[in-house]
Amino acid sequence: MTAPRPRPGAPGRPRRRVAPVASPGRAAGAVLVHLILAVLALLFLLPLLWMLFASVDGEATLRAGLPGVPTLDNFRAVLTPEIVYRPLWNSVLTCGGAAVITAFCSVLAAYPLSRYTLRFKRPFLYTVLFATGLPITAIMVPVYGLFVNAGLLNSLPATTLFLAASTLPFGIWLTKNFIDGIPIALEEAAWVDGASTWQSIRYLVAPLLAPGLAVVGIFTLVSTWGNFFVPFILLTSPDKMPAAVRVFTFFGQYGSVRYGELAAYSLLYTLPVVALYVAVSRAMGGRFALGGAMKG
Repeated sequence: MTAPRPRPGAPGRPRRRVAPVASPGRAAGAVLVHLILAVLALLFLLPLLWMLFASVDGEATLRAGLPGVPTLDNFRAVLTPEIVYRPLWNSVLTCGGAAVITAFCSVLAAYPLSRYTLRFKRPFLYTVLFATGLPITAIMVPVYGLFVNAGLLNSLPATTLFLAASTLPFGIWLTKNFIDGIPIALEEAAWVDGASTWQSIRYLVAPLLAPGLAVVGIFTLVSTWGNFFVPFILLTSPDKMPAAVRVFTFFGQYGSVRYGELAAYSLLYTLPVVALYVAVSRAMGGRFALGGAMKG
């Protein structure tokens, strides 16, 4: 009698693994995707390289290239109270204030939308979503008339409040999604122990919501930091102009531009936002601190 042949896949016989062979069409598609991504990365990298090279070039032009003799004269020319220090301080006051107001009001508005069953909840959310896509230029004419009639023109606090109001719809939408991710059982346990709704928001929801509020604050700060149109319309005094409007300093008459000083100013203008983003990312860790909050 002959011994029975082992069946394919039996424990006594190892199976050979065949490596999957990529089809030519899939390989060509992957190459095309990588080429498109490389082109897009190059398009974003070229302006950054121009800004870096032109900021240390005494004879900078629109053409990106290594400077012949690197110099810091462009930075010395722009590092003055009128060009950099005061406009940056005005930007910190208006944009930072708008970020704080938006984050605080977003929590108060998003909490009932997340936790309570409201009759007009869905229409209100759709209205908020529609307001996020409304271009701010479409409402600047009535807003300007309102500021003139109320005597709020050339007022930094009023401009800060308007910037916060313009970013509040998206802040509410983001904050509601973050609050939805916090288990309501945590608040129910606090309520059983005698905590009020405001105490549960202050001592429980707010600490867990800190990474989400950081996202809302950074988004508001970045979107308002580069806003040129609103302060240009609502502020008239040069001493109150933020850095986004002060960029006009380097554009002269008849199309002449001081490219070296413009590049140095642009580099200094972007550093605070980048530093804030890196600091908040490292502090928050990029995720919610809900590990171990729920058991079972």
